[in-house]
Amino acid sequence: MIRFYVRVHPGSRSSSVGGSHDGALIVHVRARAVDNAATKETLLLLAEAFGVRPGAVTCRRGATTRLKSIALEGDDHELTVRLERLLGD
Repeated sequence: MIRFYVRVHPGSRSSSVGGSHDGALIVHVRARAVDNAATKETLLLLAEAFGVRPGAVTCRRGATTRLKSIALEGDDHELTVRLERLLGD
């Protein structure tokens, strides 16, 4: 399991994962920050970006904020490599 932070930009024109802001992975979602829609879309996008099942992605903290603590279950090495690529490191 790996843990990292994401910075979510709700209400974006398109959905995307990539880049960094103060060490956090940037996630743009089309959903607005209403009724956890942005958080739900964020988790689904992260599952797709990391190639894991949706149930392997959990929001540990910050479900109602733009900065979220995320936990991903899977092969730690592979997930870390993908995270570094997405961050642009």
